[in-house]
Amino acid sequence: MSESMPPASPGDHRTVLLRGGEVHSPADPFATAMVVERGHVAWVGSEGAVDAFASGVDEVVDLEGALVTPAFVDAHVHTTATGFALTGLDLSSAASLAEAAELIRTHAAARPEDRILIGHGWDASRWPERRPLTRAELDELTGGRPLYLTRIDVHSAVVTTALLDLVPGIRDLDGFHDGQRPLTGDAHHAVRAAAFAAVSPLQRTEAQRAARLRAASLGIGTLHECGGPQISSEEDFTGLLDLAREEAGPRVVGYWADLDVERARALGALGAAGDLFADGSLGSHTACLHEPYADHAGHSGSAHLDAAAIALHVVACTEAGLQAGFHAIGDAAVAAVVEGVRAAAEKLGLARIRAARHRVEHVEMLTPETIAAFAELGLTASVQPAFDALWGGEEGMYADRLGAERARTLNPYAALLRAGVPLAFGSDSPVTPLDPWGTVRAAAFHRTPEHRISARAAFTAHTRGGWRAVGRDDAGTLVPGAPADYAVWRTEELVVQAPDDRVARWSTDPRSGTPGLPDLSPGVDLPVCLRTVVYGQTVFVRPND
Repeated sequence: MSESMPPASPGDHRTVLLRGGEVHSPADPFATAMVVERGHVAWVGSEGAVDAFASGVDEVVDLEGALVTPAFVDAHVHTTATGFALTGLDLSSAASLAEAAELIRTHAAARPEDRILIGHGWDASRWPERRPLTRAELDELTGGRPLYLTRIDVHSAVVTTALLDLVPGIRDLDGFHDGQRPLTGDAHHAVRAAAFAAVSPLQRTEAQRAARLRAASLGIGTLHECGGPQISSEEDFTGLLDLAREEAGPRVVGYWADLDVERARALGALGAAGDLFADGSLGSHTACLHEPYADHAGHSGSAHLDAAAIALHVVACTEAGLQAGFHAIGDAAVAAVVEGVRAAAEKLGLARIRAARHRVEHVEMLTPETIAAFAELGLTASVQPAFDALWGGEEGMYADRLGAERARTLNPYAALLRAGVPLAFGSDSPVTPLDPWGTVRAAAFHRTPEHRISARAAFTAHTRGGWRAVGRDDAGTLVPGAPADYAVWRTEELVVQAPDDRVARWSTDPRSGTPGLPDLSPGVDLPVCLRTVVYGQTVFVRPND
């Protein structure tokens, strides 16, 4: 494995026995206890055999009926931006332009010392006014201070005049719109760079700590940070990796989205991958499509990389021993990635390409042909089921952008699994919140029934799938020898979902021989995380529990 992989050393050398609960383990579907030694799982089994271990351990934890599962892996996160959304200006709850304006005014008044105001989460497609705030309105709301405010998909932004003044030549860049429309493309990247450059190191570190704490509180043990020169900064990226090495919390695996492979390696990235943009997003009309948008006549989005550039990058990464990866959402962008990776396979051999486990982020618009190509080329689909929960359905944003017929083809998780394509689940936070059980639910109850997968398959994609996506096949399950990354949950009775094409059926029959999971049916309360452990080290304990 690459030297950029976080060290596999345990954080705690004590031997711990957990007993009196339910342990989700393929080693024993009826397990009620587990022994952790030197940061790894040493034994999993039933209560009847526990007493043989009790005298030789440093600590005994009475689970009191709680469920123990592998810790989740969020395979696509923007950690600092997530922290700013948690600690700063978050407009994701705003139901109208007026509500958003009031949140901005209140936040600006509460932070008089900040050099720059940063916010996230507006979505004008959900507002009655169907438009974002204009630059003139933002200038008035902030008293003329610099403000950077991203749309929920983070592919466009509205800003104040004071922020534009920090970017020489901004009005000549592609994607600049003077006051009435959000900035996209190069103009957006330029203002984002200026905004994050104005953030103090203390603000940045506080945001990173807040994001890691939130992740730990949700049972997330590993974050795949998707940074890059068009997304954050080198200082932000290396600062986060350093923080994760120095302070307890979820581990961070870094991806740096740069065509400069050696630069990615020098920064400590596992791959020159992640959000290396082949296109943009559907919400911002920048995802690259074969056919025009339904609500933007004649416009088919933007292609940022062609197949030739993709092939060169995949070859360079493969030869350097790093993962390649791309952000691709529209069907034309996904097709370009497939064409480029196939060309790389023709040059280096299919076996080398498959062994490298290159990955593609989002991949929302797939066809049977591109799904088959993903399986052939060994590409991991790093996907976000919460996107469908938020924007899918007959009246969602996808249907607005693409029309109902095309929208129904999006995010076909069942077809990917049937073809043998590895899945890794993530949130793309702050685009959608860190919410692992909600993510599993979204995949199991996809708005388009034929795309649903079992809760068990979804849970695997959000645990073991994230480890496989970074080249580790020995983690993400609670079996002897695996890293002791686990979470303890308060939940109701465990069930086993039986997959069915028409309806999700559930069973509590222990004779199924399959480890149970919480009931994730819509409307049922999701499990509550009581404790999160990473390599045997406790990184979160719920207060008063």
